[in-house]
Amino acid sequence: MFERLAGSRKNAERYSLTFLRIALGAAFLNGIASRFGLYGKNTGYGNYANYVKYAGEVNSFMPRWAIPYLANAATVAELSFGLLLVLGLWVRWAAYGSAALLAMFGIAMAISFGAVSPLDYSVFTACAGALVVAVLAERRNEPK
Repeated sequence: MFERLAGSRKNAERYSLTFLRIALGAAFLNGIASRFGLYGKNTGYGNYANYVKYAGEVNSFMPRWAIPYLANAATVAELSFGLLLVLGLWVRWAAYGSAALLAMFGIAMAISFGAVSPLDYSVFTACAGALVVAVLAERRNEPK
């Protein structure tokens, strides 16, 4: 049915890829907005200190001194991948990087909180979506 609405299979693939790419990018940017308190102090993380605390909980198996560095690295990666995906720049590499970041996050969640946690938050679903974006972008020869 979507093909009929989109006009052709090629258009359906293009619209689906664009929607998934922007949705993934927006999800990363939403996390950034939350950790910097853009939604208010009582929404999401509320501030960066709360985010760093959560990063420590997710990475409970890591040494305490490494947590701020991991939190900062994740923030830079999420901001970069989010912007690149939303803007449609270097799509393939941004999507592969997103998939790697999400896989690491999901594994860390599973280690620290149990295997159900990353499933409850659809982390591996988002990871799979990022891989689909990367593969389709490569096949469509979109900007890499």
